[in-house]
Amino acid sequence: MASPLLPSVTTSIASFRPALFPSKSQTNCLVGNGRHWFAVGGSRLLLLPCKAKHGDHNNPSNKNQDEVTSSREGKFDRRDMLFGLGAGGLYGAAAAGLDLNRFALADPIPAPDINKCTLTTEDLKGLDCCPKKSDIIYNFQLPASPPAVLRTRPAAHNAAYHPEYVAKYRLAIALMKGLGDDDPRNFRNQANVHCAYCEGSYHYTMPTKHGIIDGILKEIQVHSSWLFYPFHRWYLYFYERILADLIQDPTFALPFWNWDAPDGMYMPAIFEDDPVINPLYDANRNAKHRVPGTVLDLNYHGKDGNTKDDNTIINDNLRTMNSKMLSISSTDWCSFFGHPYRAGYQPNPGAGNIESIPHNTVHNWAGTDSSLPPYTGEDMGVFYSAGRDPIFFAHHANVDRMWYLWKNNFGGQDIEDTDWLDSSFLFYDEKQRLVRVTVRDSLDTTLLGYDYQCADIPWIDPAYKPTPRFPANKTEPQVSFAELSTKFPATLDSTISVEVARPEEVRNRSDVEKAKQEEVLVIRGIEFPANVPVKFDVYVNDDASSPSGPDKSEFAGSFVHVRHRHDHIIKTKLTLGITRLLEDLGAAKDDSVVVTLVPRNGEGKIIIGGFSIELSPCV
Repeated sequence: MASPLLPSVTTSIASFRPALFPSKSQTNCLVGNGRHWFAVGGSRLLLLPCKAKHGDHNNPSNKNQDEVTSSREGKFDRRDMLFGLGAGGLYGAAAAGLDLNRFALADPIPAPDINKCTLTTEDLKGLDCCPKKSDIIYNFQLPASPPAVLRTRPAAHNAAYHPEYVAKYRLAIALMKGLGDDDPRNFRNQANVHCAYCEGSYHYTMPTKHGIIDGILKEIQVHSSWLFYPFHRWYLYFYERILADLIQDPTFALPFWNWDAPDGMYMPAIFEDDPVINPLYDANRNAKHRVPGTVLDLNYHGKDGNTKDDNTIINDNLRTMNSKMLSISSTDWCSFFGHPYRAGYQPNPGAGNIESIPHNTVHNWAGTDSSLPPYTGEDMGVFYSAGRDPIFFAHHANVDRMWYLWKNNFGGQDIEDTDWLDSSFLFYDEKQRLVRVTVRDSLDTTLLGYDYQCADIPWIDPAYKPTPRFPANKTEPQVSFAELSTKFPATLDSTISVEVARPEEVRNRSDVEKAKQEEVLVIRGIEFPANVPVKFDVYVNDDASSPSGPDKSEFAGSFVHVRHRHDHIIKTKLTLGITRLLEDLGAAKDDSVVVTLVPRNGEGKIIIGGFSIELSPCV
């Protein structure tokens, strides 16, 4: 058995720290370093500039594993049933022949057995995303303290002005592309990490318990659930470390695509310049959107032909970010992270708000136009190929930054459920060792050794809070609440409006109660083929014949899907926080609301199962 190894995560270096890396942390970067009040879930939240924290050492999610118990009555933390394994260095060897039951009495999603990786699906013979096999797995051990020097991830549009950084980034990617095909650090093999976890290559075997028969295989899927943020954080962590190791610069950090601020709402130049010699360039991007000066639309429908001017798109983007990051209660973790996905659950239980927009829309905007031959949307617009575009990692660095901001600036808290904390993944590290990581160890970015460049956050300005439209002729419902059971499921091939009742428990709540628990609109039983681009917008108490835009409170949000290569039917749900929306519309006491769905892409291929309004269970 191989002995534990110690990667150099705490190595001190000062040789390459260009001016684009300020000493100030992102947590100091509220606009103007001033005070801003926002209504959040019926209460007011004061946003103050705060000092950078070494993660959240006082967060219950970061307590010693034995101090954290399941929030569900009668369940044990499976860690209480494990023997202690020596941690020697950063990784503790886990190949000592101890075949401990990874499930015990808890239900976290386990890391896959990569030696049993399969072709993604039967209808995709030839698409092999499986990694190199290994019989030795090292358990990741989180350092006790941050390294002396943190990697600082810069905004991609600023990096363009620092040729030394761009040169190192290009060199790192070029070296990664030059590695052998059997090297798990190779560029294509690293891209296939996303493919394998997203397209059905990995499964786990259900144990005999809870009445479930031993031997049932369940697919592992890291999208549309609470695994979305931690999986991609780990993916970037190892990818970044591989690049840094290849160029022998332990301070090298990936850039983040700053699409939440006007200066970053374009395809970053570092990925487009010098296409013949630039290893960051990818030919499989939308030809119209890569034209310099083309503004990224965070509400992109998946079809070109937008008639909005650039200023309107930018303002809509900022209002979208305000709504996504500030409109829901900071205690409602389902709306932010996504819905629980435990062992035995079907994949795709439901995405968080950032995953749908802007994450999915940016994927679709960057990939080739899927309405034109060959109709694929590659690279970014299809999950199996998304990691083949270097811009993928800059995109996900900014997605990760949203989690960072939500916790450090806006009062968000990580999930305390041990089924989330103990879910695990496998990645190859910079030394070609297969490493098992858990969600639990991903929560503190400073212990992981990185931070984000200070960048303005314009969307926190109250001026970008959506405002009510108050249409004079509100839509009459086409289907009454009493008829929902007979009218749904229904195909979404054109605009539909339904009246949805609000239970008494959501109508008579104090501001304190609203701040603690979000009222949510749930659209259930959403079904569609996985290889179809899908988007529909959701409005509350709006005019169905002329629905408003992201600048108006009536716009509740959108469902957006990034395509898979296979055509299996996906079944999921959309959950939208509506506490602030109803307050804005003066409808907080109403017995019902009218919900309108407007299909934007995938018309006629989407099934809607039904609607409900309820209190979020995720508190």
